[in-house]
Amino acid sequence: LMRAVSGSMLDVAVDVRVGSPTFGRWTSALLSGDNFKQLYVPPGFAHGFAVLSDVVDVEYKCTDYYDQTDERTVLWSDPAIGIAWPVSEPTLSPRDRVARPLSELMDQLPRFSA
Repeated sequence: LMRAVSGSMLDVAVDVRVGSPTFGRWTSALLSGDNFKQLYVPPGFAHGFAVLSDVVDVEYKCTDYYDQTDERTVLWSDPAIGIAWPVSEPTLSPRDRVARPLSELMDQLPRFSA
């Protein structure tokens, strides 16, 4: 569960559950300290964000403890997903600089179960 306490960001979630009817589809929300909106990112979804202000302070809650072995990094600009990011040349973390397209991660992704 994500929210911006101050500043603003575009927060994005992508369904990466193989076999899901919404696999590869994304949704987003503009989160800011002014609008008080939140975005729930369920297990099995990739999460990313773009900071739209000089600084953004974020609070989030998780469904479980962090486990690095569960982490996958999807290419932010993967054309197969087609996220409408409000930036064209973002500053990326070292991990995000080596991210791969979703199609190259299929054997590492969670499976959908109804």
